[in-house]
Amino acid sequence: MKKSLFLAMDMMNDLVDENGFNAKTYGVQVRERNVLPNTAKAIAAARAAGVRIGYVRVGFSSDYRECPPASPIFSGARNNGIFKLGTWGTEVHASIAPEEGDFDIVKHRVSPFYGTSLEPILRVNGIERVILSGVSTNGVVHSGAREAHDRDYECIILEDCCAGVTPDEHMHAIACLGRFAKIVNSAEFDFAA
Repeated sequence: MKKSLFLAMDMMNDLVDENGFNAKTYGVQVRERNVLPNTAKAIAAARAAGVRIGYVRVGFSSDYRECPPASPIFSGARNNGIFKLGTWGTEVHASIAPEEGDFDIVKHRVSPFYGTSLEPILRVNGIERVILSGVSTNGVVHSGAREAHDRDYECIILEDCCAGVTPDEHMHAIACLGRFAKIVNSAEFDFAA
């Protein structure tokens, strides 16, 4: 079995919960695509196969000192009071809640690698394969897969455990990602292989 790490990325209440700030944007596709139930089943299958789980979360201090003011993606966080660490909004959705021993990787940019503990976690645990899922497909999943690929990890994307704001955003990202990763349905992936 290849040593693997399953990353559930940006599956936080602010983005995916029906009462979260983005319920009418990302939340719509998360519900329509059954991303939370699919991810919960995939995490359970990964745990049963002995695969480690990591949760990547975007978040900022209460004064947003790490938030880039010129970023088209994050500039609205401060104005809308979202992505504040230590709040309900940055907690992983309860349906896929972390367990003791899971990795908590906090990021301040789109990439799950930039300025985070992800690379040291992968190295110290001898990880060969990174399994990616999350919101958004064209954001953190796209960035994570490309960077993991360039760091010589085998990359698997669980397509049914990802979503963008629109179906088109998701499908365009998946079409691009096929160059860097194997795209699979979570129910058909053998975590023990």
